[in-house]
Amino acid sequence: MKARRIRAYLSGGMEYAKEEGMQWRKELEGWMRKVLGHTVFNPNTQSEKLLARTIPKRNIRRLKSIDITTYTQVLKRIVDLDSREIAENADYVVCYWDAAAQQGAGTKGELTLARFFRKPVYLVTTFDLATIPGWVLGCTTQIFYSFDALKQFLQTSFAGNHSRPRRPSRNRSIP
Repeated sequence: MKARRIRAYLSGGMEYAKEEGMQWRKELEGWMRKVLGHTVFNPNTQSEKLLARTIPKRNIRRLKSIDITTYTQVLKRIVDLDSREIAENADYVVCYWDAAAQQGAGTKGELTLARFFRKPVYLVTTFDLATIPGWVLGCTTQIFYSFDALKQFLQTSFAGNHSRPRRPSRNRSIP
């Protein structure tokens, strides 16, 4: 079996987040690539590529209020892209749970998919756990109260391990 690099998916609020949550993803992605040697699926950059091809020079958030049909068609493609990534390629998911994630729906869906496909979910939050939906907590493998704590965990967990054998994505049972 051919080995491939370990791949992380960065989940968290976008629609209601400042700058679509780009800053934390950019910082964490750079660290994961450099320190862990993992590949990273960053929905900010992947969505931008898709949007540039499908609706160049148009604001996706504005499109929601002026052309709901086109907006939903484009969003369906983004949902498909992100869902396939979690199901078929990600080895684990890092989720930043903040007010933007709490307000939106995509993060909850991503965590559900990760759970269904038996992908570990590492949740980073400063929220009191009692304020996080039970469904989200039920999808979570481990909780961290800072990105520094997450990084320490990932360094320890993946020390010297940059690749994994490709495994079939057909196993859909939930532990």
